[in-house]
Amino acid sequence: MAIVIVTAPTDEPVTLAEAKAHLRVDIDDDDDLIEGFVATAREFLEVNVLRRAILTQTWDMYEDAWPESDRLDVPLPPLQSVTWVKYTDDTGTVATLSSGNYLVDTHRAPGRIVLKSGYTWPATTLQAVNGVNVRFVCGWSAVEDVPKPIKQAILLMVGDLYENRENTLIGQGMTIKELPFAVQALLMPYRVYTWV
Repeated sequence: MAIVIVTAPTDEPVTLAEAKAHLRVDIDDDDDLIEGFVATAREFLEVNVLRRAILTQTWDMYEDAWPESDRLDVPLPPLQSVTWVKYTDDTGTVATLSSGNYLVDTHRAPGRIVLKSGYTWPATTLQAVNGVNVRFVCGWSAVEDVPKPIKQAILLMVGDLYENRENTLIGQGMTIKELPFAVQALLMPYRVYTWV
């Protein structure tokens, strides 16, 4: 499976004002830097720690083949909707699977596409690579819906990035820092442990 972002979130879960208050910064000189740290912290946590989308965003998922079961798991919960399920045959012809053939389960994490009773995946011979394409929308739909521990973890990471702007060199090597324990603890209940 491969996933590619189509549309990034239009907002961040933490505002510039919230980040500046957390950092105790009352000048505007570092606003762009701080906004960049907020986006960087969110992106890092989404992909590397939580394996879930924090705010509304659109992704394309690619599979080489249909699943053997009647369901297709969709990464990056919470799943909001599925825009399409397309497939490309071995001649390069693209077709769209009718949405009447499947249900979209947005209540599970990760979400899934499940064939309705009596339906099967198309028997068409798919192209060898990325024959199945699912476009989906995921993430919490409003900033207010993002759990407070996730917002707090972003603020803690922003604080760390703001205070420690360069790696620490020790002799010939570099010290690699792990996520602070407070960040790990705040995010643990929201982490998705299976990467679809």
